[in-house]
Amino acid sequence: MESEAFERLVGEALDGLPDWVVDALENVAVLVEDEPPGDDDDLFGLYEGVALVDREDGGPLEPDRITIYRGPILRAYDDPDEIRDQVRITVLHEVGHHFGLDEDRLDDLGYG
Repeated sequence: MESEAFERLVGEALDGLPDWVVDALENVAVLVEDEPPGDDDDLFGLYEGVALVDREDGGPLEPDRITIYRGPILRAYDDPDEIRDQVRITVLHEVGHHFGLDEDRLDDLGYG
Protein backbone atom coordinates (compact mmCIF):
# COMPACT_ATOMS: atom_id res chain seq x y z
CA MET A 1 0.00 0.00 0.00
CA GLU A 2 1.34 3.40 -1.00
CA SER A 3 2.09 6.01 1.65
CA GLU A 4 -0.71 8.33 0.52
CA ALA A 5 -3.33 5.58 0.71
CA PHE A 6 -2.13 4.62 4.19
CA GLU A 7 -2.25 8.24 5.32
CA ARG A 8 -5.84 8.45 4.05
CA LEU A 9 -6.72 5.49 6.29
CA VAL A 10 -5.30 7.34 9.29
CA GLY A 11 -7.32 10.40 8.27
CA GLU A 12 -10.48 8.29 7.98
CA ALA A 13 -9.91 6.90 11.47
CA LEU A 14 -9.51 10.43 12.84
CA ASP A 15 -12.55 11.70 10.92
CA GLY A 16 -14.63 8.95 12.55
CA LEU A 17 -13.94 10.23 16.06
CA PRO A 18 -16.72 12.03 17.95
CA ASP A 19 -16.43 15.82 18.12
CA TRP A 20 -15.65 15.82 21.85
CA VAL A 21 -12.66 13.55 21.21
CA VAL A 22 -11.43 15.70 18.33
CA ASP A 23 -11.68 18.77 20.59
CA ALA A 24 -9.48 17.01 23.17
CA LEU A 25 -6.88 16.34 20.46
CA GLU A 26 -6.44 20.04 19.75
CA ASN A 27 -2.77 20.07 20.82
CA VAL A 28 -1.88 16.62 19.45
CA ALA A 29 0.08 16.08 16.25
CA VAL A 30 -0.80 12.87 14.41
CA LEU A 31 2.01 11.62 12.20
CA VAL A 32 2.59 8.67 9.90
CA GLU A 33 6.08 7.24 9.64
CA ASP A 34 7.32 4.19 7.79
CA GLU A 35 9.13 2.50 10.68
CA PRO A 36 9.34 2.82 14.45
CA PRO A 37 12.64 3.89 15.99
CA GLY A 38 15.12 1.38 17.34
CA ASP A 39 14.60 -2.36 17.41
CA ASP A 40 10.84 -2.36 17.99
CA ASP A 41 9.98 -3.26 14.39
CA ASP A 42 6.51 -4.58 15.25
CA LEU A 43 5.24 -1.41 16.96
CA PHE A 44 2.08 -0.14 15.23
CA GLY A 45 1.78 3.20 17.00
CA LEU A 46 3.19 5.39 19.73
CA TYR A 47 1.76 8.12 21.96
CA GLU A 48 4.25 10.65 23.29
CA GLY A 49 3.06 13.29 25.69
CA VAL A 50 1.29 13.86 28.96
CA ALA A 51 -2.10 12.15 29.25
CA LEU A 52 -4.99 14.50 29.95
CA VAL A 53 -5.61 12.91 33.35
CA ASP A 54 -2.00 13.60 34.37
CA ARG A 55 -1.88 17.27 33.45
CA GLU A 56 -1.63 19.93 36.09
CA ASP A 57 -2.74 23.53 35.78
CA GLY A 58 0.56 25.02 34.86
CA GLY A 59 2.46 26.40 31.96
CA PRO A 60 1.95 25.36 28.37
CA LEU A 61 3.01 21.89 27.33
CA GLU A 62 4.70 20.84 24.15
CA PRO A 63 2.25 19.31 21.68
CA ASP A 64 1.65 15.61 22.22
CA ARG A 65 2.39 13.25 19.33
CA ILE A 66 0.67 10.18 18.02
CA THR A 67 2.72 8.33 15.44
CA ILE A 68 1.28 5.50 13.35
CA TYR A 69 3.90 3.21 11.79
CA ARG A 70 3.07 2.02 8.29
CA GLY A 71 5.67 -0.74 7.87
CA PRO A 72 4.73 -2.96 10.82
CA ILE A 73 1.02 -2.81 9.99
CA LEU A 74 1.61 -3.67 6.34
CA ARG A 75 3.89 -6.56 7.30
CA ALA A 76 1.25 -7.95 9.67
CA TYR A 77 -1.76 -7.64 7.32
CA ASP A 78 -2.22 -8.27 3.60
CA ASP A 79 -5.94 -7.67 3.18
CA PRO A 80 -6.93 -4.01 2.63
CA ASP A 81 -9.93 -4.36 4.97
CA GLU A 82 -7.73 -5.81 7.71
CA ILE A 83 -5.22 -2.98 7.21
CA ARG A 84 -8.03 -0.41 7.50
CA ASP A 85 -9.32 -2.09 10.67
CA GLN A 86 -5.87 -2.23 12.23
CA VAL A 87 -5.14 1.40 11.42
CA ARG A 88 -8.43 2.36 13.09
CA ILE A 89 -7.66 0.22 16.14
CA THR A 90 -4.14 1.66 16.37
CA VAL A 91 -5.39 5.24 16.15
CA LEU A 92 -8.01 4.54 18.84
CA HIS A 93 -5.38 2.81 20.99
CA GLU A 94 -3.04 5.80 20.88
CA VAL A 95 -5.90 8.29 21.40
CA GLY A 96 -6.84 6.18 24.43
CA HIS A 97 -3.37 6.75 25.86
CA HIS A 98 -3.90 10.49 25.41
CA PHE A 99 -6.97 10.13 27.64
CA GLY A 100 -4.95 8.19 30.21
CA LEU A 101 -6.06 4.63 29.45
CA ASP A 102 -3.46 1.95 30.18
CA GLU A 103 -2.76 -1.19 28.15
CA ASP A 104 -5.05 -3.40 30.26
CA ARG A 105 -8.04 -1.07 29.82
CA LEU A 106 -7.35 -0.73 26.09
CA ASP A 107 -7.25 -4.54 25.84
CA ASP A 108 -10.59 -4.71 27.65
CA LEU A 109 -12.07 -2.27 25.13
CA GLY A 110 -10.75 -4.30 22.18
CA TYR A 111 -8.06 -1.81 21.21
CA GLY A 112 -5.08 -3.74 22.55
